[in-house]
Amino acid sequence: MSISLESSAPLGSRPRDGALFIGFIIVSLATADLLFACAYWRVLHGVPPWRIPQNIAAGLLGMRAFAGGGSMVALGVLLHYGIMAAMVGVYHAVARRVTMLIARPWLFGLLYGAVLFIVMNLIVLPLSAAPKTPVAPDWIASNIAVHVLIGWVIALSARRAIG
Repeated sequence: MSISLESSAPLGSRPRDGALFIGFIIVSLATADLLFACAYWRVLHGVPPWRIPQNIAAGLLGMRAFAGGGSMVALGVLLHYGIMAAMVGVYHAVARRVTMLIARPWLFGLLYGAVLFIVMNLIVLPLSAAPKTPVAPDWIASNIAVHVLIGWVIALSARRAIG
């Protein structure tokens, strides 16, 4: 049995490379999103960076997450990366069946980003145990922009991985 080391094969035909690429997208997007949130809340509102992952963990554990220290920060980071994996995984899975998502990534990435924002902010967060906070209009605008960027990266990554 011989194994071809030909690197010109399409990305989708090399499952290991495709999985690595998708993993890279998940880690990159989750890291960038978390860094953005930490920087935004630190610079504009003085919130310490570790509070952001604790707030994510609070989605499961409520106010106890803020007393848990480093373990709650780690849980929040893990949850954040898991959520991003789900966001990327859903689009990639659907794009394998609905080729229009691959053919028009700019349009469908924009729409997917909007859907992600709506789902996270109007369904997931209200149903979570995280404390309810006042609405900051500048955060909403920034958050919409970040979700659109995430949607575009996910759509373009699906195009590369699948198409």
